[in-house]
Amino acid sequence: MRARLYKPSKTAMQSGKAKTHFWFLEFLSPPELFKEKLTGWTGSQNTLSQIQIKFRTKEEAVNYARVHQIELIIEEPKSPTFKPKSYSDNFKFDKIH
Repeated sequence: MRARLYKPSKTAMQSGKAKTHFWFLEFLSPPELFKEKLTGWTGSQNTLSQIQIKFRTKEEAVNYARVHQIELIIEEPKSPTFKPKSYSDNFKFDKIH
């Protein structure tokens, strides 16, 4: 089994970082999709793709994967870049857009 371990980034819709404190483990599986003949919906027999496990730290997730013999693909979080500026910079005459 293979799984992806990642820490989600903040949502683009708000400035808060509410759901970015945990690490998530999601199982990766090849899509074995079929089309339902009666309704036309797409289905799958593999339910591992629906599982998402939440951990407080990266070390807890790695230990869990080691105990359960899960191959991990770890995606490190990207740190945001912050450019300090003053409030008066918003009203500069020669402001560069």
